[in-house]
Parts: sequence; structure tokens; C-alpha cells
Amino acid sequence: MEPDVESHASPPPEVAARILIVDDEPPVLQAVRGVIEQMGHQAQEASDGAQAIAALQSEAFDLVVTDLRMPNQDGFAVVRRARELPARTPTVVLTASASISDCVEAMQAGAFNFLVKPLNRDELRRVVSSALAAARPQATEDLPTGAGQPQAALIGASPLLRRCLDVVDNVAPTDATVLLLGESGTGKEVVARLIHAFSPRAAGPFVAVDCAALPEALAESELFGHAKGAFAGNTEAQPGRFVEADRGTLLLDDVTALPFAVQGKLLRVLQDRAVKPMGDARIHQVNTRVLAATNQDPEALVREGKFRADLFFRLNVVPITLPALRERTEDIPRLAEHFITLACRRTGKNVKFSEAALVTLQLYDWPGNVRELENMVERLVIMSATDTIGVNDLPTQVRTPSARLAAVAAAATGTPGDHIDLAATLSRIEAALIARAMKAANGNKTRAAEALGLNRTTLIDKLKRVGTEQPD
Repeated sequence: MEPDVESHASPPPEVAARILIVDDEPPVLQAVRGVIEQMGHQAQEASDGAQAIAALQSEAFDLVVTDLRMPNQDGFAVVRRARELPARTPTVVLTASASISDCVEAMQAGAFNFLVKPLNRDELRRVVSSALAAARPQATEDLPTGAGQPQAALIGASPLLRRCLDVVDNVAPTDATVLLLGESGTGKEVVARLIHAFSPRAAGPFVAVDCAALPEALAESELFGHAKGAFAGNTEAQPGRFVEADRGTLLLDDVTALPFAVQGKLLRVLQDRAVKPMGDARIHQVNTRVLAATNQDPEALVREGKFRADLFFRLNVVPITLPALRERTEDIPRLAEHFITLACRRTGKNVKFSEAALVTLQLYDWPGNVRELENMVERLVIMSATDTIGVNDLPTQVRTPSARLAAVAAAATGTPGDHIDLAATLSRIEAALIARAMKAANGNKTRAAEALGLNRTTLIDKLKRVGTEQPD
């Protein structure tokens, strides 16, 4: 574990937690225990997975921090067992592996988050606090929006997500600049943190800046710093985010929102690896890796003269496009079940989705992507009066996927001319929606019929009519 430059005892939390630490390396156990006890929590140790599972079966814990690769049951088994418990105990996994796939597999098994060795004490504190806060039962009105697990966007096995993670796996160990593209809520910051965690800079700082939230007059100062007295009312110097992220990673989120004048100065910093704070005659060399993200089309902004072409080319060394949730619908049930597990931990409830509800979720567009799904699941669990969330419990816009219907209609009609064969067009739309529902239900006619609002016999008749009826 990386030593802290300066160590201060953390104030005791309002509620001390019981945390199980699992690792076959005594120095790691000792280091993690020191941080946890410094935070005011109680720690118990286990030297392998079998000991941990035995402890989980006999005692109650608020959190498990476990290594992945161990003898006598590995960390994956610990994660799965913790999730199966009535309390659904959250887990944080530790890994010395250089493979991102190990961390993704741990997330699929139900881990809340992961940390890469050698561990950074500040990062360990942050993740432990986040895991405990997300799992702690709270009053309904105090539940945070989007309080779920921060790496949830990585959950899934769709080809689009796998291709994205393959690129991350290749680029993370390098120092290349990465441009993260994708709609809001697709997990761009999640991927940025993943790249940092698996880079040689992992022990250094990760600094995220929301460029869209920077006032135009302060954007240059915020990024590059300023000297004392650089402007009226300024009484002290500020290093700026590039210096703050020195020897680490700087994420410029919503980079296309930067003022045009600041874009030119950013380009110079990227080229020279040096910053000149406002009002300062000195130039400061920086060793900062830059990741940029945007939910806009930067090439379109370049054509419109709103984003510098030379800056775009400088940032676009390795582009990674994160798929929208509607493009990886096969991942939706797993994501929904992950979020419902977290929401049940926080509320003390034991709720699940019906199979038909999961199919219905796959027919919706999800314009807010993973973030929208997470917040909706949180709401449904809070409001649920039964132990099963069915189709009729879903929000109206989810039960009536009009946007997807419009998209299917557009695909079915192509470019409309002066006349449209309405009957034929509606038949094509109906066939497309039935095919999508059957795919989402893995061929189960009962679930597909319920998701479409049909009875099973009617669905079978429609399948026969289009010649796609298959035996169960």
C-alpha cells in the first residue's frame, strides 16, 4: 500500500461498522485494517476465501473487503456468498491483476467496487465510506438520488460493452490521451476512473473537472491556476487542476463546453506539457495524463466553428464510444437486478422484478441511460408495497415505449413518399415489436406476451401469421 505523505486520524463515524478483511498477504491485511480502524470501524481478518465464507455464515458484517486471487476459495466466491446472504452484504474487491476483465467479472458477481493494488489509503477510505453509505438503511426522504454503485455501467456482457472494455484494456497501461464519447449517463467518468486505476499512474491523483460548470471568466484560472493578486480580490495563489493532477490523471468532462479562447490555451498545454498560471511569469512543467469526455458530436462542433479542429485532433488520439443503454438491451436485466439489490440494502426491503417487468424494461429507450435506470429502480423499491415489481408498477413512459415505436416505425417506412400503405406499415411495426419482445424474453411466449400487453394465445396467433411461431 502506498504510504500517505501526511496521515491524520479520521473522525469517528456516527455509526461504527463491522468490516471483514480477506487477503492471503499479512502486510495487506495489516495495512487495510489500519485504515479501517483509523476511520473508526471494527475490523476482522480472514486469510483466505474459505475462512471468509465461514465467518459470513456465522457473523453479521456491514462490508467485506476481499482480495480476488486466494487459495481455498477465491474472492469471486466470497462476493457471491456475501450477495446471497439475507443482508446482501456489500463487497469491495482488491486486485493485483493487470486484467480489467477480473474487475468486470467481480462486478458481475455483485461487488460494489474495486481497488487495484498497490492500494492508495485515500482511495481506500473513499471507497469504504461510499460502500457503507450506499448500503446503510436510511429514511426514505434521505435517500440520495443515484446512490448506487459507481461502477455499474461496467455490468453486462453485450458485444458492444465488451468491445469498449477491450479498448480500455489496451489503452489503460499507456500514457495516451483518450476521448470518451457517449450520451449522458452511459458511464464516461466510470471508464475514465477505470483507465486511471489500471495505468502506471494509479497511485497518483485522479482529478475530474466539469468544464460545463466552469464560469467563462474563471475557466482559465481553474484549469491552469493563477498567481496571488492576479485579479481583483484575489489574495492567494491557486495551482490549477493540471498541477493538482501532476503524476496522475485529469478528466476534462464536457470538454466541448470550454470557451473558445481557453481551448487554444489548453492545446498549448497539451503540446508543451507546461502551464503558465494567470499573472505569473513562471512556467510550470506538468506530467499529467489527460482524458476528455463529451456527450456532444465534436466533429460537428468543429464544422460549426464551435470547437477547435487542432484541439479535437490532439484529444482524439484514442476515441472510445460508450454504447447507449438502448444499444445493449441484453444488459438491462442484469443492471436492473444489480440496482434492486443495492436499493433493498438501503431500504431494508426484499423486492424483486417479475420476469415480464424485466422484459418490458428492455423495450424502453432509456434516454437517460444507466443513470435513469438506477434512479427508476430506487423509486420503485421505495414505493413498492409488495415483494414483486410487476409490469403495472413501472412508470407509464416505460410501459408505453413510444420513442422505440417511433424508431421502429421510421425503420419500417423508410423515407416516406406521397403515399404510405398504412396497413402494411403497421404490420411491419407490429412484427418488429413482437420480434424484439421475443428476443428480450429469450423466446418465452408468456413473458413476451405480458410485456406486449397481449394474452399468450393472441401472441401465438400473431407469430403464426408472420410465420415465426416456434414450439416452446
